[in-house]
Amino acid sequence: MGLIKCCFFLVVLFFLVHEFPQAYASSSGASVSSNALARHRGRGRGAPSTHVPVGLCESAVTIRGYKCQEFNVRTDDGYVLSLQRISEGRAGHGNGDGKIKQPVLLQHGLLVDGMSWFLNSVDQSLGFILADSGFDVWVANTRGTRYSRAHATLDASHPAYWNWSWDEIVQFDLPATFDFVYKQTGQKVHYVGHSLGTLVALTSFSQGSSSRVVDKLRSAALLSPVAYLSHMSTALGVVAAKAFVGEIVTTFVAEFNINEEPIANFLKAICATPGMDCYDLITAVTGKNCCLNSSTVDLFLRNEPQSTATKNMVHLAQTVRDGMLTKYDYGNANANVQHYGQPKPPVYDLTNIPKNLPLFMSYGGQDSLADPRDVGSLMDSLKLHDGDKLQVQFVKDFAHADFIMGVTAKDIVYNSMIAFFKRQV
Repeated sequence: MGLIKCCFFLVVLFFLVHEFPQAYASSSGASVSSNALARHRGRGRGAPSTHVPVGLCESAVTIRGYKCQEFNVRTDDGYVLSLQRISEGRAGHGNGDGKIKQPVLLQHGLLVDGMSWFLNSVDQSLGFILADSGFDVWVANTRGTRYSRAHATLDASHPAYWNWSWDEIVQFDLPATFDFVYKQTGQKVHYVGHSLGTLVALTSFSQGSSSRVVDKLRSAALLSPVAYLSHMSTALGVVAAKAFVGEIVTTFVAEFNINEEPIANFLKAICATPGMDCYDLITAVTGKNCCLNSSTVDLFLRNEPQSTATKNMVHLAQTVRDGMLTKYDYGNANANVQHYGQPKPPVYDLTNIPKNLPLFMSYGGQDSLADPRDVGSLMDSLKLHDGDKLQVQFVKDFAHADFIMGVTAKDIVYNSMIAFFKRQV
């Protein structure tokens, strides 16, 4: 068994705001409303509710004046994923020009869901901006999150449902989603990923046509790209790497849900470490974000953390520990041979990403998760990429959350990304 060496951005973010409501204000100057905190605390800990949540379209999109459709996509291993489509912008925004709209698929990061793309105003949220810019927008929701907890034969309350890591997102979720969008639109798809959404994309692209994704892909935009994590410098991540002498094994708790007491206690132990300042939340977790506001954080809190598999968290920890991208390590040679036919898990070789695949990458100088030095290692893997197919943007003042929730992201990042998409004909 490996060591838990990393607690990614949103894991700790939700827990710390729950336990330490002063934390956000101390680092960003914004404040969290008492109503938002009350809503967050009102959920309490314990087993997930059996209530089926209102769909993403109804809760976040149609109330803003956009048409939205809900779909279910079944993966080859039986998971049923929720997928939303915003095929039109607001009146007078990207409609009526007679052109066929190019599809764009949005893939969120860890412990959040498709709501990530709609947290700000319509003029600041990427999902709305793309629709108003004339794109056919599709929103993915990874297995285990609130809208994607169904399965052909398993219930989410059963441990077997949670027997997956990001390997399965690469192997099953992305191909099923790409297949569905391609069949619905008849067009190759632009892709936007943030954080974990970039990791699964890069590893998928590295498998070439065998991934069932590359041949349906028009271009990809990777925001805060995560591949190598050797220089991750978040205070919380460093302390976790030094402090933990064991891992939460999947036989102990299969679902990584911070409302469950074992997970809450696990996270709380990080903050009990001497020298750990959990009140300086944003800086401690992501680096110093420049451009978040309190209304965004209120909405963020209202939507709670999303579950993932504990096995997924262990896999991410292995990625930090080993300094390389491999499939899940089952902990001993015999188990790996049983799963992979070899004593060590196979490596995802990013140098195999097709050289002519159009890539837009944007990363921040203040990002403590997608550290600029680790992004540099990713760039080394792409050094033979066709020069006219790779656009790299460095935003000196941005940290990890600014790319998805920053109020200035449209002007600084999204406009350049959209221009890149429109050049890919």
